[in-house]
Amino acid sequence: MIKRTTFAFYLSLVLSGAGWHQAALAVEKPAAPAVTQPQPADASTVVSINTATAEQLAQAMRGIGLKKAQAIVSYREQYGLFSHLEQLKEVPGIGIALVERNADRLKL
Repeated sequence: MIKRTTFAFYLSLVLSGAGWHQAALAVEKPAAPAVTQPQPADASTVVSINTATAEQLAQAMRGIGLKKAQAIVSYREQYGLFSHLEQLKEVPGIGIALVERNADRLKL
């Protein structure tokens, strides 16, 4: 008798738990907060490679993160102002493709 009652009790728990589990799945979970990425600069954003900070360069230029932007600023501080945009190729990690890709976003 006790085995039968215990079995019935556990069976009711399992069955009621299964119903609860399905109801819990049906409850809409709140959406995870959106991770905000830095917004890429639009085509009208033009920055000066001679005066912009590393953060400004990283935001405005496609394919340039903060580390490469800091390399541009360090190069500028060490060798002086840029005289033409193509001079960016001399910065370690910056190639002709990056310069061409960002030519419309840069000025002296």
